[in-house]
Amino acid sequence: MARQARAEITRDSVLAGAADVFLRLGYANASLSEIIAQSNVTKGALYFHFGSKEELARAVVDQGNERLTESCKGFFDSRVPALEACIGISYVVADLTRTDPMVAAMLKLNHQIGDYKGTQGDNIAIFWGKTQRELAARAIEQGDLEPTLDPDVVGNLWHALTSGVHVVAVGTDAVDEMAMRTERLWYFLLPSLVPAEKLSYFREFAARRLRRYEP
Repeated sequence: MARQARAEITRDSVLAGAADVFLRLGYANASLSEIIAQSNVTKGALYFHFGSKEELARAVVDQGNERLTESCKGFFDSRVPALEACIGISYVVADLTRTDPMVAAMLKLNHQIGDYKGTQGDNIAIFWGKTQRELAARAIEQGDLEPTLDPDVVGNLWHALTSGVHVVAVGTDAVDEMAMRTERLWYFLLPSLVPAEKLSYFREFAARRLRRYEP
């Protein structure tokens, strides 16, 4: 048991070090020697757990997505209004991009590796796109979106726009502005989706989330 516990600690150290290096240098420029130094482990210890840089990067994707999913768990409760859940999730992404290197590295690696897959081949983008479409369908049923809207179109739009906020923020070194840019996204998007009598409520809901997650 002690040996197994040490192995888990070493693996976690490698993953944390890798996340820091991938986040700082990007996938293409990150080297295993840099990750070894950052993790404070031996070369043998790293290769005991991970056979290549790609395998290590995909393990970071797995762990980052696990952390993001866990942080969003409350929004998956069917008792939470679906539109509030969708808005809330977008702010969790903005916050964890700034505060959790594992999640931030996962999101960055998804774009840089290009296929959005972890170690088991599961496509992270497909999972979150499906989540957004399901939330859109529920929001229509709950009367918080216009009844004539197509949930697949709305869910795909949410996914594309919120992902775009992340890509642009990372690409322009403006991660600290993600929460503010997310609020602006919802401010201008909501009028095209929400019944007029509910617009002020959901704009205020998005503004309150901004105040909660502002750095």
